[in-house]
Amino acid sequence: MTVFAAGAVVWRIVEGKVLVLVIHRSAHRDVSLPKGKVDPGETLPQTAVREISEETGLAVTLGVPLGMTNYTMPNGREKTVHYWAAEATDDAVRSSTFLPGDEVAALEWLSVRKACGALTYERDAEIVERFGMLVDDGVTRTFAIIALRHAKATPPYQFAGRDADRPLTERGLGEAKSIVPSLLAFSPEKIVTSSAKRCRQTVEPFAKLLRLEPKVTDRISQDAYEDGTSDVRAVVGKRVRKRVTTVLCSHGPVLPDIVREVALATGTAPAATLSRAGDLPVAGFSVLHLSVDRPGSGIVAIETHVPQ
Repeated sequence: MTVFAAGAVVWRIVEGKVLVLVIHRSAHRDVSLPKGKVDPGETLPQTAVREISEETGLAVTLGVPLGMTNYTMPNGREKTVHYWAAEATDDAVRSSTFLPGDEVAALEWLSVRKACGALTYERDAEIVERFGMLVDDGVTRTFAIIALRHAKATPPYQFAGRDADRPLTERGLGEAKSIVPSLLAFSPEKIVTSSAKRCRQTVEPFAKLLRLEPKVTDRISQDAYEDGTSDVRAVVGKRVRKRVTTVLCSHGPVLPDIVREVALATGTAPAATLSRAGDLPVAGFSVLHLSVDRPGSGIVAIETHVPQ
């Protein structure tokens, strides 16, 4: 049975230079990237943020996904580790609670080149090299547009009122809560939701936790989409210009338009990954990573998460 884990290339800028964090592990006597195994009920993004906090004392936000490594552990089991880039802000570094211990003896900030040379395992160095490509391209700092489909709603044939008033089912209410930890890993600062009740209910648990007041709009509602009065372009364009990570909660028929408009706003060439990013199950979401410094350089990466 495969063991799944998650971690990150944690980075910061010091005197204009990008530095990468490596950890010196006591028990393993190696130099590695911060990572750890998925706990029962956790999602991969949730695991990455938790493990970084536990091993380094740093609170981070996940950025661009950097892929995964696969290898066989000494006990013969296969292990798959998913990685992201994750910036450590100055505030996070100042607030770090790290103390040397039995698991991690020391933290060390190194240039990308020196980090690749210091890491014990070639597979870790390859992940850092992928991050180095982002540095070379000038797209290290990112924000995200998160396209979220509402959770499971009461079917139309079981509801006598307006379609926009259809509520979430019990399953849907559970899904709305279950996606919160994954969304938290990307630290959204803004929530924009369709005016339909099923969308408003989907973002409610997350909005309450972060004390964010969702922006409710008809512009990305299904009713407006079907009668030709929607304005996805205006909503997406504003969010891209603001360069702030934002959740856009909408409907199955509207989400492909949201993804398409993000691509158009950022000069992204059409690709199969774009259509897949908009084809989401209920309570699924796609994270479209964009460059803070060069938002017109295209979508840097796309990742999709669905309820477990």
